[in-house]
Amino acid sequence: MAPSAPDLRPYLEELERFADGQMTVAEQAAFEQRLEQDAALAQAFLTYEQLTADVRWVAGHETLRLRLESLDRRLTQRDVALSRIKQQQRKTQKRWGLIASVAGVALLALWLLLRPSTSSVEETWAQYYVPDAGLPAAVINEERRPLLAEAMREYKEGRYPTALFTLRRVPTSNLGQDTLLYYTGIFLLSQSKQDTEKAQDAQTFLRKVTQQSGSGLAPKAQYHLGMAYWFAKQPQQARAALQTVANDASNPYQQAARRILQTNGIAR
Repeated sequence: MAPSAPDLRPYLEELERFADGQMTVAEQAAFEQRLEQDAALAQAFLTYEQLTADVRWVAGHETLRLRLESLDRRLTQRDVALSRIKQQQRKTQKRWGLIASVAGVALLALWLLLRPSTSSVEETWAQYYVPDAGLPAAVINEERRPLLAEAMREYKEGRYPTALFTLRRVPTSNLGQDTLLYYTGIFLLSQSKQDTEKAQDAQTFLRKVTQQSGSGLAPKAQYHLGMAYWFAKQPQQARAALQTVANDASNPYQQAARRILQTNGIAR
C-alpha cells in the first residue's frame, strides 16, 4: 500500500509565499531554518515542489505559464535582493575594517608621541655624564703593569669590550681589588649605549666599591653608580645616589651631580 501524500493545507500559504518570493529576508531565513528542523514541513515542501514541477511540465494554460514566469521573476528579484544585501554587508565590513585600521594607526601614533623616548633619555644622559678619565700613566707604571696600561689605552680609544677583556687578565697581585671592581664597572657602563643591560651589570661592581668606606674610589663610584641607575631607568635610586655625591664637598663629581639635580635632568 503506497504511503499517503502529506497534507499541504496547513502549510500551503507559507509554501506559496516562499515559492513566490513574498517573504521578507527575516521570514525567509526563519522558514529555511524550520525546514531543517520540522520533518513534516520539509516533507510538505518537497511534495509542493514536486507538484509545482509536475504542473510546469503538464500545464499548458496561458495563465499558468504567466504565473510561472512571474514566479521566476520574483525568485530572480529575491536572489538579486539577497545579493545586494550581501554586498552591502561586505561594504559595511570593509568600512568598519578601514575605521578600525585608522583608529589603530592613530592610537599607535599617540602612543609613540606620548611614550618616553628611549633615544631622548640616552641623549640627555650623555649630555650630563662625565666619564672617568682613566688611570694616569704615572699611576699605571706600564713597565710593571703592561696589561693594565693596555686596558686603559683601549678604554680611552673607545674599545670598551676589548678593554674589559684585557682588564680581567690583569693579575690581582698587581691591582687593588677596589680598582679592579671600579674599572670593571666603568668599562661596563661605557658599553651601555650599545647594550642597555650593561648599565645594570655595572651597578653590581660600582655598588661594591661604594661599600668599601676605606677606598679612595668610593666617592667616584657613587657618582657612576647614580648614572648607571639613571641609564637603567631607575630614577629614584639615581637621585638618591647623586644626592649623596652632591652633599660631599670632597667628591670630584660634586658639581656634576648638583647640575643634574638642579636642572631636574633625570625627570626628562
